[in-house]
Amino acid sequence: MTENCLFCGIVAGSIPSQQVAENERALAFMDINPATRGHLLVVPRAHSTDLRETSAEDLTAATLLAQSLVSRVIERLDADGANLLSCIGADAWQSVFHTHLHVVPRYKDDPLRLPWHPAPGDVNVIAETAAELRL
Repeated sequence: MTENCLFCGIVAGSIPSQQVAENERALAFMDINPATRGHLLVVPRAHSTDLRETSAEDLTAATLLAQSLVSRVIERLDADGANLLSCIGADAWQSVFHTHLHVVPRYKDDPLRLPWHPAPGDVNVIAETAAELRL
């Protein structure tokens, strides 16, 4: 646990939350700033800033919990689908610096839209970037 971390406080029980599910290494609770009805957060119990720092065991536990919640929101909330999102860094919209996965139920007429406009990329730039990323 890290002092002054909102999600560590929720995991510890010192900050109230609407908890929905848990396993030995992860906890899921309702987002208090929901994008849609049923928006959940899944956090590892152990503090890490983002998934780059998260142990494989904690990331696996959080991902498996998120997977079960995707099915649950689709079935129980009659959602049409779901998004699973992890933001890494302030410029990527991370606002709480404790690893977390957003499970966002999606509904046919909800107001959410892609934050970018998909368009064909330059095939040469794509190939060059792939070369930079290969081991």
